[in-house]
Amino acid sequence: MLDFIDFSFLDALDILLVSILLYYIYKLLKGTVAINIFLGIAFIFLMWKLTQILKMQMLSNILGYLLSGGVIALIIVFQQEIRRFLLMIGTTNFTSRKNFLRQLKFLQSEITTETDGQILIDACKKFSTTKTGALIVLERTNSLDFLINTGDSMNAQLNIALLESIFYKNSPLHDGATIIRDNFVVATRVILPVANDAKIPSRFGLRHRAAIGVSEKTDAICLLVSEETGEISYIKDGEFELYADYDELLEKIKKDIQ
Repeated sequence: MLDFIDFSFLDALDILLVSILLYYIYKLLKGTVAINIFLGIAFIFLMWKLTQILKMQMLSNILGYLLSGGVIALIIVFQQEIRRFLLMIGTTNFTSRKNFLRQLKFLQSEITTETDGQILIDACKKFSTTKTGALIVLERTNSLDFLINTGDSMNAQLNIALLESIFYKNSPLHDGATIIRDNFVVATRVILPVANDAKIPSRFGLRHRAAIGVSEKTDAICLLVSEETGEISYIKDGEFELYADYDELLEKIKKDIQ
C-alpha cells in the first residue's frame, strides 16, 4: 500500500509524457481503419498488464509473446501511420522563435508579426461573393516546410490584392493551397495530404478533403471558400464549420493563431 501512494515527480512526468504520446497517436489515426487495430492492441496490452498484476503466469506469458512477436507485423501494418507520426514529430517547430515566444506572451506583441485576420476575412468575403474557390492554410506550431516543398515558394507580405491575384481563376497559382506563416504568404500551388475517411460527405470535393487532411496531420488551420456555393469553411483538427458571420469568424481566427 505504501508503494502505491509513493507518487514522485518522475511518476507525474511519466504519465504526462505517455498522455502526450497517446494524444499524438490518436490524432494521427483518428478517422482511419487503423484506429480500430490500435484499440485492439491497447486492449491486449492492458490485459497483459492485468494478468501480470494478478500473477496469472500462463496467460501473461501468452499475451507477452503475442505482443513481442507481433512487433514486425505491426510495423508492416502501420507503415504509413508510423511514417506520418515521425513526420509530425520531426516537423514541429520546437526551436522556432515564433513558437518559443508564444510561451512568453508578454513579449509576443513586441517582437512577432501575427497573421492579419482582417485581411483574410476581407479576402474571403470577396471570394464568397464571386464564388472564387480558395484554400488558405495558416501555419501554427507544426512546421509546414515539408508541404511548401511541393509547391512554389514565396515570401510576400499578406494583403488582399495578393490573395486575389493568387486565386483568380485564370491564374497559374490558384491550383492547390496557399500557406501563410506569420503575416507572409510563403507558398502557393501546394499539394496537401488528402483525407480518405469514408465518413466525409460525398458532396465535399478534393479541396475540402485536402483541408481536412492537413488539419488532421498537423495543427494548421484552414480557410476554404467553395467555388460552387461561395460558403466559407473553417477547418481545424479534421473538423469543419461553416461561417456566415464574419465577425465571429474573425474572432475564431484571432483566438487560434495567438
